[in-house]
Parts: sequence; structure tokens; C-alpha cells
Amino acid sequence: MLVLFLFVLWWKKRTQQKFSTPKLLKILAPNASGFKAALKVTILLLGMTFLIISLTNPKMGSKLKTIKREGVDIVFALDISKSMLAEDIAPNRLEKSKQIISKIIDRLGSDRVGIIVYAGNSYPLLPITTDHAAANMFLQNANPDMVSSQGTAINEALELAKTYYNNDEQTNRFLIILSDGEDHQEETKQVAQNLANNGVKIYTIGVGTARGGPIPIRVNGAMIGYKKDNKGETVISKRVSEVLQGIADTSDGTYIDGNVTENPVDQLAEIIANAEKSEFETKQFSDYKDQFQWFLAIGLFFLILDTFLFDKKTRWLRKVDLFNEEKKKS
Repeated sequence: MLVLFLFVLWWKKRTQQKFSTPKLLKILAPNASGFKAALKVTILLLGMTFLIISLTNPKMGSKLKTIKREGVDIVFALDISKSMLAEDIAPNRLEKSKQIISKIIDRLGSDRVGIIVYAGNSYPLLPITTDHAAANMFLQNANPDMVSSQGTAINEALELAKTYYNNDEQTNRFLIILSDGEDHQEETKQVAQNLANNGVKIYTIGVGTARGGPIPIRVNGAMIGYKKDNKGETVISKRVSEVLQGIADTSDGTYIDGNVTENPVDQLAEIIANAEKSEFETKQFSDYKDQFQWFLAIGLFFLILDTFLFDKKTRWLRKVDLFNEEKKKS
């Protein structure tokens, strides 16, 4: 805007020189004022500047807020072994498990959630947090390629879950295991019992069918066949409900069939909603106050002022004669 103003000023001077001499121009246009033109563009620029500053929403000053959260700790242990890729339920066992977790999280209040993924080993996918949006985001990235060894070692997930519950005074702590139950380790029930002794209620959700299905092998998203054993026979992965039922019984929990998404979602959402809530977080933080309205008001003031200013000289200002121009003429 400043460059444009200077260009227009130069164009005016040049045009005026072609029309008349400077002395004659003062006689023909005695009220013309170069100062007023510069003042108007200055005020306009100031107004635009303050409006731009107000758009950035500047914040000054601060106030303290105290947030009290009440809820329970919920850890999801998701089986991401390759057997979870079986498509005996649509779209496959793993995606069905993700849908269940996501829908449960969406129905939570201020409860904290954490996610563990496991196959032959277990890994923390997301530490315990109140950020449910982050939990859903991390959940979508879970896949069998995240683990180095295959298998279904549920006891590994149970051991890792112990580290998630860092509040000894928490009254209600839940561990929700989603798997097809193909666990081959005998000590799983004992580990579950130890976890239950620490006040953790374990709920298991079984996905897959008893009839089972083959495990597809994909390369770059394209299926190239099914997993085969050493004899060249196609491997049929079946859901083993007895393992999941035994884990739930050991910890005074419940086994839920997960082939229909609404069943585990409704049951667990109701259980969690009715559970006794504990205050697990009290946070004080500084929240800066919005100050954009002041800059907006100043910007509008300059724009309105620019509207009422004229390019010609002001009569009362001419009478003041600050620079004794009239005396010099006489």
C-alpha cells in the first residue's frame, strides 16, 4: 500500500507539471495539501496493521485454572499377530478389534486409556493418557509389522500392563484383551491372577469363528496366497474361546464375543460408566487472556478516522499558521 501511494504521488506530480507551473498550481488549488494525503495513508496503514495484529489473536496476562478429572484407567491389549488377519469375520479380526476399541473410547468420559500391542512380544503403543483422539490415531496404525516375532503371547501383554497402572490408590482399573485366543503359553492364567490380585479387572473379547479361516499373505496390498505350514498345507486359524474365558474367570472379569461390534461396546461402556470414579489428576495451568478486541477497536478507529479526513487543507489549521506562512507571503 505504501509503494502504491508513492507511485500515485509521483504520477500526480508528473501530471501537475504538464498542466501548470508549481506557482500557478498553488493559486488554482490553494487548499491542496500534500501533508494531508500523507497523513491519510499513514492512518490507513496503521488501521490495517492493527487489524492484522488482531487476527493473530494476541494474548497477554494470565489466569490460573484447576482441572479435576475423575475416571478409571483402561488399558487395551490388542493382539496383532498374523492370525488376526484371518477374514472369517469382516473385514478381518484385527480391523474388527480396532473398531471395537475405537467405539469404546468414543463413549468414555474423562477416563484414561492406554494401548498395548502384542504378538510374540508385547510393546507399548500408547502410554496412559486422557487424549482420546491420540488413542484413536495411534490405534489405526497398529499392524503385525510392528512386532519382530510372531505368536500370541498374552502373558507378555499382561506383564506389560502392570506398568501402566501407576496410581496405587486407583479404585477401578480395567484391562481389556482383544484376541483370537491362540495362546500357547501355560503361565498365562497365573500372570492374570497376579494382575487381578493388584486390583485389575480383566475383560477378554474374542474375535474370529470356531470354524476359523486361512491367513492371507499380502505384498503391497495385493494378496498372493495363504499361509502354509511345513507340510505345505494351508493354515486354518481358529478362535480359542476357552483361553480367553479362563483369563476372564481368573480375574473376576467377563468374556465377551466380539464378532458383533455392538455387544462388547455396549457391555463395557455400561460397566465403565457404572464403575466408581477416582480423582486421578488435578492440574493447574496458566491460560492467557485474549486481547484481540483492543487491537480490533484501534484498527477500526483509524479506518473511521481516515474516512472523515479530506485531502485538502483544514480551515482551522490554516488559521493557526504554525509555520508563519502567511507572514512570509506578506
